Amino acid sequence: MNALTLSLILTGVSLNAVAQLALKASVRHMGPIALRLGGALPVVFRLIVEPALWLGLGCYVISVVFWLLALSRVDVSVAYPMLSLGYVLNAVLAWWLFGEALGPLKLAGIGIIIFGVFVLARG
Repeated sequence: MNALTLSLILTGVSLNAVAQLALKASVRHMGPIALRLGGALPVVFRLIVEPALWLGLGCYVISVVFWLLALSRVDVSVAYPMLSLGYVLNAVLAWWLFGEALGPLKLAGIGIIIFGVFVLARG
């Protein structure tokens, strides 16, 4: 895998991770969203004015463009496992930004993911 392909993949993964964090930020102060039709409109109106929601959706759209560019250059069996790096990025940034737990088991899992992606990228 050349540097351009790796850059496309990592940019797509990073944008996807930012999208997840932005979506979390958009609902962070809402509490659990009720799954009932009668309460849907107020939730939609609250979300529609959340800049973080639009940032997240925009990042998703742009990440798809980068992902398509990457998939045109590398096998999906190589690129797809790299998406797991998004979990690593999200876990660390969620800990830093939102105070989410990042205990020993999560850290061990992150280490395993990084090792697995390294092995796949080398093969």
